[in-house]
Amino acid sequence: MGFDANVELLRIAFWNIILTAGPLLGVALAVGLVVGIIQAATSIQEMTLSFVPKLIIVIFTFGLLSTFMLNQLSEFFAFTFDQITQVG
Repeated sequence: MGFDANVELLRIAFWNIILTAGPLLGVALAVGLVVGIIQAATSIQEMTLSFVPKLIIVIFTFGLLSTFMLNQLSEFFAFTFDQITQVG
């Protein structure tokens, strides 16, 4: 395998990381931002108020996107194992 092929495999791996983890991180970021704005507007600085809604919504989002994430990872690992068999 040449240098370009290795760089392409890393690019595909990073893209799969973004596709699988990105939606969960984006939802957590959005919920944290909304809760932070609400806390700043109301001067309520309770730590559980910022943690519990984020946890619940991220778990719900994980449940909704788990099929998509599993398919993405399965395709990536099938591709990776196919590349390994082509090398040897």
